[in-house]
Amino acid sequence: MKILVTGGAGFVGARLSREILRQGSLAGRPVTELAIADQFAPPADLAADPRVRVHTAPLLTQGELFASGFDGVFHLASAVSGECELDFELGLRSNLDSTRALLDALRARVEGGAAPTRLVFSSSVAVFGPDDAHPMPDVVTDDTLPTPQTSYGIQKYICEQLVADYT
Repeated sequence: MKILVTGGAGFVGARLSREILRQGSLAGRPVTELAIADQFAPPADLAADPRVRVHTAPLLTQGELFASGFDGVFHLASAVSGECELDFELGLRSNLDSTRALLDALRARVEGGAAPTRLVFSSSVAVFGPDDAHPMPDVVTDDTLPTPQTSYGIQKYICEQLVADYT
């Protein structure tokens, strides 16, 4: 099984990558390759594993990697809230444009006859506010109304909708 983790050098991505490698399988299938795509190199222990392939570059330049075929993708990469509020273009490129590039590559493979890739997309609680008129409940459910109040929140919400639409 070939797995891609975008944002794999970050805190959550590195932890997830280590766990996948530790378990050695996913969905009952052995992991033969774990591609880590990020702007930064992953921690040395991850890069040293023979199953790991490191792809260090902005995600928007990694279309060939996205199109190379994976059984599963964990899309964790993003510019976070503060960055997006300070640099609108960075947020659009990192969150919206890179997600769309990944989805386009996955869709093209299916249209070419490949089996669909299982995608796990990490969104954000920023999709739900805060908004004083619609306070966030203690538990967010499928019925919780999205009320993004930041560029980051709306970018993540748009990406959620794109994932649903491409699916």
